[in-house]
Amino acid sequence: FSPGLLVVAGSFAAFRLLNRGLERLVPPPPSARRNRWKWRNIWTSLAHSVLSGGGALAGFYLHPELSNDLVGTHPPGAHSLVAVSVGYFLEDFVDMLCNQKLHQSWELLFHHSVVIICFGIAVLLHQYVGFALVALLVEINSIFLHLRQILLMANLVHTTCYRLNSLVNLGTYVVFRIATLAWMTRWLFLNRQNVPPATYAVGTVGMAIMTPMNIILFYRLLRSDFFK
Repeated sequence: FSPGLLVVAGSFAAFRLLNRGLERLVPPPPSARRNRWKWRNIWTSLAHSVLSGGGALAGFYLHPELSNDLVGTHPPGAHSLVAVSVGYFLEDFVDMLCNQKLHQSWELLFHHSVVIICFGIAVLLHQYVGFALVALLVEINSIFLHLRQILLMANLVHTTCYRLNSLVNLGTYVVFRIATLAWMTRWLFLNRQNVPPATYAVGTVGMAIMTPMNIILFYRLLRSDFFK
């Protein structure tokens, strides 16, 4: 029995409790009261992005050996962070499944399924933790994606804060999402001889799904925030 599974379960419960109590911590504005579950969901996602994105940066700073060995090196803190993220993605999967129609959420549910499988392998095998930590750098951009949604729901589109967030969102999207995923794809290709076939297949399929999804989202953001 992997202790990592206890961290996953604890993370799931903690994010579930956070989700339930968020309306008291951050009451929804009048414009968001018709969609209260979405308001709670985005704030929960923001909390995870701050924790995991910041944790991933700290992990590479505190354990520079992770950069040299993305497969075998697994410091306890980095391993726990990946397990915490699995718990969050499971919680978010359940939250969307219970509160949103399938045709509205199937893309994110599919995305979460891929992430849960890939990160779950890292947690259970104590391998590829460094690779998973690289993937969590994407969450630095997710901070600004979630802030964008919060500002939209709060009807603050025509504000300086929204415009500034849009610029930072686009910049971090290129650096921490598109460039990071491209680097991960390149790493998989160059190290295919050192990665077991099953794991390589899962990683390749994951990258093949994530890359076009992120390019489409980038186009939507450009069109919505800059080319209206």
